[in-house]
This record gives sequence, C-alpha cells and structure tokens, in this order.
Amino acid sequence: MSLHLSRVPSIAVEALRLLFVVFGAGIGYQIAVYVGDRGQVLGAFSGLWVGAIVGALVGYVLGGILARLTMRTLDRGERALDGLSAEQVIAGSFGAVIASVFASVLAWPLFLVGQPLFMVPIFLFLVIVAAQFGFRVGRSRRDAVLGAVGGRAGLAPRTPSPSSLPRLVDTSVAIDGRVLDVVRSGFLHGRFLVPQPVIDELQNMADSSDDLRRAKGRRGLDVLESLRREHGVELLTVPDEAMGVPNVDAKLVRMSIDRNCALLTFDTNLAKAASIAGVKVLNLHGLALALRPLVVVGDEVDLHLLKAGKEAGQAVGYLDDGTMVVTEHARDRVGTDCRVIVTSVLTTANGRLVFAKPLGHPVAAR
Repeated sequence: MSLHLSRVPSIAVEALRLLFVVFGAGIGYQIAVYVGDRGQVLGAFSGLWVGAIVGALVGYVLGGILARLTMRTLDRGERALDGLSAEQVIAGSFGAVIASVFASVLAWPLFLVGQPLFMVPIFLFLVIVAAQFGFRVGRSRRDAVLGAVGGRAGLAPRTPSPSSLPRLVDTSVAIDGRVLDVVRSGFLHGRFLVPQPVIDELQNMADSSDDLRRAKGRRGLDVLESLRREHGVELLTVPDEAMGVPNVDAKLVRMSIDRNCALLTFDTNLAKAASIAGVKVLNLHGLALALRPLVVVGDEVDLHLLKAGKEAGQAVGYLDDGTMVVTEHARDRVGTDCRVIVTSVLTTANGRLVFAKPLGHPVAAR
C-alpha cells in the first residue's frame, strides 16, 4: 500500500512528538524517584506513576510545538537551498563544519567559568552562528574551497554554463519584449533577477514627456509583469548593490560579478564589455542573428531548379538547409543551375518559403 507524499510531514511530526512523550515520561519518572515515592497520591496511582503521566503530558505538548517548529525550519532550509548548485552546497557545508569546530574549540572554556547547565545554550548559540557564517563564506568562495580540498576527490569546480546560472535582466531585454517568446518556447526558464536600477530606468522612461521613450518604458514594465506570470519563471527584484557606480550598465556588470549571475541582454556593446570583464553573458541579439533566415531579400544565390512550380512560369529549387525557393519566370530553366535574386521570404507553419527571380530579370515589388 503506497503512502501519500502529503502525509509525510504529519507522520514526521507525530514521530517526533512520540519521542518527546517517551522522553517526558522518563524525566517525570526520574523526578518522582528523586523526590521519593509517597505511596498512593492520586487514587490508585503512586508518585512514580503520577510523575510519568505528567511528564508524558508535558512531553506531548512540547513535542507537538517543537516538532512543528522543526518541520517549518526544515522547509525554510529547503527553500533557502533551492537554486544552489551542488558545488555551492558542498563548499558551504565544508565551511560550516570548519567554522563549527573552530567555534567549539574557542568556546569550550565557558564550561570552566560557570555552571554547565547555563553555559550549554550560550555554547550552542555560538556554534550555530559560526556554522551559518561558515556556510555563507564557503558558498560564496566555493571555487577556492573546492579547489583547495576537493581536487583529489573529484570535487574540483567545473565552469558552469551561462544557461545554468540565474539571469540578471537589463533594460534592453524588457523593452524589446522578445524574451517572452524565448521563455514560452522553453529555451529560458528558472530565476530572473531584475535590479532596482533597471526598474527605476524603465519608470523614468514611462514618465517621460517624449512619446517614444514613454512607450518604451511602459512596454518594458509590461514585459516584466508578463514575465513574472510565466510558468517556470521566478522573477525577483534585487536592490542596487553597486551604489558607488553611477552608470546602470556598469552596475549590471558589477552585480553580475558579485552574484555570479549570467547577464541577459540585447545590447551588443554591453555584452562585449561584460564579457571582457569576465561576466557570463546571454546575448539575445546574438541568438536572433543565429536564427536569422539563411537568405534575406536582395541576396543572390546559385540554385539548381529541380521541378516546375504550381503556378505558370514557376520553377522550384532548394537551399542547402532544405528551404524551398520558388523562382518566377524560370520554368524553361528546370534541370539547370540558375543564379537568382531573393524577392521575399515568408514564414509559414511548415517553415520558410522563399520567392526569387532569375538574376537580370526585372524584379517587381512583392
């Protein structure tokens, strides 16, 4: 019989509560033994039984509270680890262990100063704080940590691809809007970070007296709002972490380096400058160029005409990628090679369709 996953947290809570009940009953029994069994103090129940029952009841209440707090803490920890790479988790854990050991060595003299019962909470507090600090330091310096201690174990850091990193969105991406089509096609997903300077720049453009700038600013804000609602996308706003840098583009480069993010942009110049600075760049303009048609209007290509077309005077040939080229006024050249000039390129549900005319033939606007 399968166990529904939604019941796992409640089962864990009840299991922890049961442990506290047993522990509380044992503590109550020991207290009763220490105080002394005074015979029957509650009907047929002796002092030992009363101590065990009261301890179990206290353990039941405290166990429920502490168990739920524990599960909430685990859930928060899981959300905090979400989005971290395996290298970051390993490096952070190593840093937490080292910091905990170091804090324990420094804090153990506390037990020589006062009562151990009162020193334990202070000792645990110092160790936990040190572990958190060590995890953050190890995570942020994961390359150095793994390179120093994990090389022989096969944990040496590998260079992550830009597509696996969180993306820092610049103003050009929001204004262009084609990022929505790329996301909906499934090529982009995950965490998108929008710096506050980008939002401020779009807001200033949206409030501009110039109609063109105002339209661009409003379009950029609308695109970000639409991107936030896309499935598989986590859009987060991050504060300005480069207050001393006046230029927005320079802020983006600085924040990309500090956060180890990929810079998502349509600005070719910004992409080049960021690459020189060592930032991993996702250049959507470069993607558009890579996916542009093999030929455009006005291009001259050598074409082998294979067969006659559907309309009078047409002949059909194919480019190297299989794109069909319908050539007007060329039926008499079927079976020969012909140099043609592209007059139009149409995108259909089945792909691209190119129309052309033989070179030297009058080209009319299509």
